[in-house]
Amino acid sequence: MSIPIEKVNTGNFTMKYFRFGTGEKVLVILPGLSVKSVTESAESVAAEYSLMKNDFTVYVFDRREELPPFYSVSEMAEDTAEVFRALGLSEICLFGASQGGMIAMEIAIEHPGLVHKLILGSTSADVRAEQYSVIEKWIALAKKKDKTGLYLDFGEKLYPPEIFKQYRDALICFGQALTDEELERFIILAEGTKGFCAADKLDGLQCPVLAIGSYDDAVLGADSTLGIAQKLKNKTDFQIYMYNGYGHAAFDTAPDYRKRLLNFFMQ
Repeated sequence: MSIPIEKVNTGNFTMKYFRFGTGEKVLVILPGLSVKSVTESAESVAAEYSLMKNDFTVYVFDRREELPPFYSVSEMAEDTAEVFRALGLSEICLFGASQGGMIAMEIAIEHPGLVHKLILGSTSADVRAEQYSVIEKWIALAKKKDKTGLYLDFGEKLYPPEIFKQYRDALICFGQALTDEELERFIILAEGTKGFCAADKLDGLQCPVLAIGSYDDAVLGADSTLGIAQKLKNKTDFQIYMYNGYGHAAFDTAPDYRKRLLNFFMQ
């Protein structure tokens, strides 16, 4: 059965999302920066997270549809929190990956009543110049409309070499199918990551937190997750787990990743 794509209209903007599962608990997934909307992969995401469907109703949100010329991570977080409230969501088990993790930590800090537990996957609380450099290259490729180059560099940085090699031809095909509108949207979302910093606010996290990173993260680097851990080392309900060999996109490549999420949220 295909998963319907739904839309929230807050009066200020609209945002697409989809949901699956029949559980009483609420799990929200905020995906990372992507050239294509996550809603185009609804069936695949539902299949990957099928482990969650009995215990949770799972919501997966895109970014807002009407993007301003500049759209910061903090603004993304405020808009997403507004959508949560519009849908009546609270006591959320919240998982954010990469840029989605930045949005998730902002929501948990600024709107603690919404979030029950938080998992931060391959993300950063302080996007310094060296971390932004990879994203900056993607922006440059998108501005040149080098669609194939963008997709190949995107895949090479996200995935371990053997996975990148396996999917290289598919990435080329995906790149060739990109529209100019998708590139323009990607540029705005990518540029919004520049200068993001929530490191000094992490002590405002009131809920249990699990940070999951990878030592071979070629996008944000292992120091991004380790830096979050350093800031939260005295928080008694904080946990960290580091992979090795699964790349930035460990949330897609590590075979036990979903089980790890489920165990934390069900504790």
